[in-house]
This record gives sequence, C-alpha cells and structure tokens, in this order.
Amino acid sequence: QRVNVTVRSGLPMVLSGSAEPCAQLVVSSIGVVGTAEQNKGHSARFFDVLKAQLGLGPERIVIRFFPLEPWQIGKNGTVMTFL
Repeated sequence: QRVNVTVRSGLPMVLSGSAEPCAQLVVSSIGVVGTAEQNKGHSARFFDVLKAQLGLGPERIVIRFFPLEPWQIGKNGTVMTFL
C-alpha cells in the first residue's frame, strides 16, 4: 500500500561513462530513508534484488534515496500529514 514502482526499460542510459546495461533506482519515502544507516541497509537489500533480477554487476547499479515529508505527498484528496 505504501510502495509504488515504475519501471522504464529500454531507456538510453550512461553510467560511469559507459552505455553498457545499467539501472537506476529512485527510492523516496516518509521516515524510512532519512539516514545513512537506514539507507546502507536498504541499499544492500535493493542491490541483491536488482543484481539477481537484472543480471547486472553492482558497478552498473545506482540507487538514489530521497526522504520526503508528509506534506509532500498527496493522497485521497489531501496530503499524508492529515492521513
């Protein structure tokens, strides 16, 4: 209920100067991705899944974490602050 996933395959991408297959994962969440310690654990788990599912080496994957505030997410005609 709290996770949304968008997959865009076939996009032309360059990572570290190479156009070899790669992936970028963008993770945004309220209160879950706010610290280096939290993101270290999330990163390890996401890398395991992405490596297994996509067959990519870890050097071909980048993860970007964005902590959000409840007022930045709209849902059910309001914002998460009020839900």
